[in-house]
Amino acid sequence: MHPGSLGACAAEASPAATRGKTAHRDAAACAQGATLGLSAAPRWPRFSRVSLRRLLPRRPLGGLRYRLAPFLLVFAGAIAAGCTERGPGAAAVATTDARIAHAVYEDSLAAARDLLAAVETFVADPSEANYAAARQAWLAAREPYGQSEVYRFRLSPIDSTNGVDEDGPEGRINAWPLGEALIDYVAERVDGDEGPEAGTPSVSPNIIADLERVPDIDKAAIAALDQDGGDERNVATGYHAIEFLLWGQDLNEGEERTGWDGIARRDATPGRRPRSDYDTAGGCTSGVGSPQPDIVCKRRGDYLKAAAGLLVDDLAGIVARWDPQDGDYYREYVAAGDTAIAKILESMGRLGYGELAGERIQIPLTQDSQEDEHSCFSDNTHRDIYLNALGIRNSFRGSYRRIDGSTVEGSSLDALLRARGHGAVADELGRRIDVAVAAADAIVERAEADMPFDMQIQAGGPNDPVINALIAALVGQTASVQAAIDALGLQAGDLKQDTGQQL
Repeated sequence: MHPGSLGACAAEASPAATRGKTAHRDAAACAQGATLGLSAAPRWPRFSRVSLRRLLPRRPLGGLRYRLAPFLLVFAGAIAAGCTERGPGAAAVATTDARIAHAVYEDSLAAARDLLAAVETFVADPSEANYAAARQAWLAAREPYGQSEVYRFRLSPIDSTNGVDEDGPEGRINAWPLGEALIDYVAERVDGDEGPEAGTPSVSPNIIADLERVPDIDKAAIAALDQDGGDERNVATGYHAIEFLLWGQDLNEGEERTGWDGIARRDATPGRRPRSDYDTAGGCTSGVGSPQPDIVCKRRGDYLKAAAGLLVDDLAGIVARWDPQDGDYYREYVAAGDTAIAKILESMGRLGYGELAGERIQIPLTQDSQEDEHSCFSDNTHRDIYLNALGIRNSFRGSYRRIDGSTVEGSSLDALLRARGHGAVADELGRRIDVAVAAADAIVERAEADMPFDMQIQAGGPNDPVINALIAALVGQTASVQAAIDALGLQAGDLKQDTGQQL
């Protein structure tokens, strides 16, 4: 069967069933030739005459022989889809995971193209309405991408071009914290610290202002300057460079002058870069009250367009490699069997523990560091956190809701664990994942009540109960991921290798 055909135990369908129906859904998908939820007619596997003859009794049984044939075809279809009578096999689960990967990256690419279009419109006509539309397009683009990060930590196309070296485009797409002084003007101090996140840029004073070293700002120029001087803080590309160019630094203070940390209290608003920073008709600024020649604003607009265009290019490359029809990585992955299952679980564990609980939550919490939160300019960090947690659940449940409202779903890790006799492990892992998603949602609820993440880490201090509950939930989830790896007898890397934080 072609790997991209409908019989791959993964399909676009109606929203996933409740957790209690997961195993039944997977078994039914396998028994029906893995065509669950599709409006199209099922495709039966193709067999040669010889293979069909071997499936039927050798001795004549009259009409019984022909009555048995449809049932034998169903059975053969289940085998071809990587399923057993008890539930899905590794091939079926890997196929679901690969189809979800393609869908989530395809959604990320579509949203990035919308962002590029909105940016181009704004730069051509820097009105307040177009500025708001460009910012909203950035926020929308983060929704699918946040769910894609569970495909990191396995040398897949986001992290590697060849499956061996860590030379993929992830750093160019989503690197943080951002040493924004490389890109444009910044305040001398943020939260009382000099910097901010100042690297060692070899442009003076920044890319936009340096006409000598960077006479033209385009995709090639900013790609070449990314991590300039070998300093990983010198991030010149990706979502967060675009975020900084759209919002500017978040320097806004509330009415209370100082908090427990001696830092001025933050308010609930994001960065306030003025629209005039893009005015090329005689009103150019670099911040309120800082008039500049029009060339500065033109270069700022060139930078914004180049960064959005490069993001589209990088995501397009990832989508192509995960394509079910002719993607090279897709073909390798769905044929990898238990190796693919180990990769899914390792990615779930490493994203939840080191990247999310450690680097993205614990560090800004304990250091009260606004600069270390993931989307510090737009105050969108709460969504980043929730979407990462949701992506982990997508991988376990074998289901992803696309930006158009349709659902890609199929054979799941949950069902695989049950099929191999580890129902209790599946129950515990599913419970832990649901707890983590609920704890992440509590962060979102506070942010939507005018307490964005930079205020949350300051208000409660290092012992903030809501944030610490999320960290604890992610630690517990990781322990259950490791239990699943052990139960299945798989080989995976250290799930805690991506952070030096003690969680």
